[in-house]
Amino acid sequence: MRLVSGLTPAVFLIGFSLTVLPACGFAQETGINRNMVAAAEMPDAPQPQFSVAAAEPYPQATASQTQNTTTSSQTSPPQGSSSSQTVEPPAAAETQKQKADEQIKEQEKQRVLGIVPSFNISYRPDAVSLSGKQKISLAFHSATDPVAFAVALVAAGYHEVGDDDIGFGWGAEGYGKRAGAAYLDAFDGAMIGNGILPAIFHQDPRYFRRGHGSFGSRVLFALATNVVCKHDNTGKWEPNYSNVGGNIISGAISNLYYPSDGSGISQTFSNGMLVTAEGGFGSLFQEFWPDVSRKLFHKDPTRGLDAQYQAEHAADKKAKDDAKAKAKQDQK
Repeated sequence: MRLVSGLTPAVFLIGFSLTVLPACGFAQETGINRNMVAAAEMPDAPQPQFSVAAAEPYPQATASQTQNTTTSSQTSPPQGSSSSQTVEPPAAAETQKQKADEQIKEQEKQRVLGIVPSFNISYRPDAVSLSGKQKISLAFHSATDPVAFAVALVAAGYHEVGDDDIGFGWGAEGYGKRAGAAYLDAFDGAMIGNGILPAIFHQDPRYFRRGHGSFGSRVLFALATNVVCKHDNTGKWEPNYSNVGGNIISGAISNLYYPSDGSGISQTFSNGMLVTAEGGFGSLFQEFWPDVSRKLFHKDPTRGLDAQYQAEHAADKKAKDDAKAKAKQDQK
């Protein structure tokens, strides 16, 4: 939190360029849009109750029956009406929530080398959107994993050896203060940038691994996702206010417990931008880790999802190429 930013302009330029591309160049968008359309499908509207009453062979209807029938016909929308098409049934929302819960359980089993958690990574480009409660719960699970505490202890030792933050002092007391500060940095960043702000802005905090394409395109994609992300409702890519804002806010909070070093608002923003840029290295690792794992350890962290989506991508590409070839043949 106390370094000078040098990578931010490049990363923001990359993110801005990819944001304005017509299709964003990301294969996941197609998958998420298909999933959103499927989630929006609705069951057939039930038959209006008054039609059954009208068909019953009563010779005469009383005044009260006539009034009830008229009221029913006025309040019950006919099949195919606009109101029956626009109201989402509770069952559809419940189904999406259950599917999101299942996918979260998959993510919470993901660990690099079986140790380091990768809970905020999705190997499904068509993953359903998370509710605000699910985002905060996932962020809290990541922030309170035992590995998070171990990383804080290692970081504290590194900073003490490097004579960083001398205001904490030295020895066991200084080491404890550095460890606590390092853990609070990680906890605040995770909860604010991956939980609270994504719930407010309706942005998906997860990294959606691309897993196909050229090496360069995957590198650009990984770096850009620190400054662009998917919107929950539209599935389109937009500026990642949650990640950037979370880094700045957590940096401002850290000023409360770090020894005063004369840093002000400008330093807080600079530190926040630096942390955002540094996040690109984490995204690069998550993008290529499954490839490394399969090659070196013969284990597939994606559990076959990579092969499935790569086959679909190849099939789509072949279909487009065949269509172009047929169009050229027809022109001759």
